[in-house]
Amino acid sequence: MLDYLTTHGGVVTISNMKARELFNRRVPVTKQSFAELVMWEVPESIPGSTHSYKYRLAFVVAGVCVLRYDNETGKGDHRHVKGKELKYRFVSVDQLVADFFEDVKRWRDENSDD
Repeated sequence: MLDYLTTHGGVVTISNMKARELFNRRVPVTKQSFAELVMWEVPESIPGSTHSYKYRLAFVVAGVCVLRYDNETGKGDHRHVKGKELKYRFVSVDQLVADFFEDVKRWRDENSDD
C-alpha cells in the first residue's frame, strides 16, 4: 500500500534530529481536494509518542484542511476532525494510512467536496 508513497534516500532535519523521509506525497482526490501525506523515521520517539515516526497526513478541500492526523511534539498521536482534537492509537504505518483514508472516505460521504 505504501510503495507509491515512498521516497527513497531522502534525509531531512526535524528539531535538530536527523530523520529519514519515508514519503512526501500529494494525492489528488477530486478537482477540489487532495490528501497530503508526509512521514519521517526519526532516531528517537517524538515526545508523547512511543514509536520512531514523525508524520502529518492532511485532507484539504477547496484550500481548507478538513481532516488531519499528526503527532505534534508533546501531544502524541492524534487527529483533527470537525474542529476537535481526538487521540489516535498508532499501530503501524500501514494502519495509520488506512485509518486516514477511511476518515477521508467518511468525510466525503458526509460532505460534498466536488
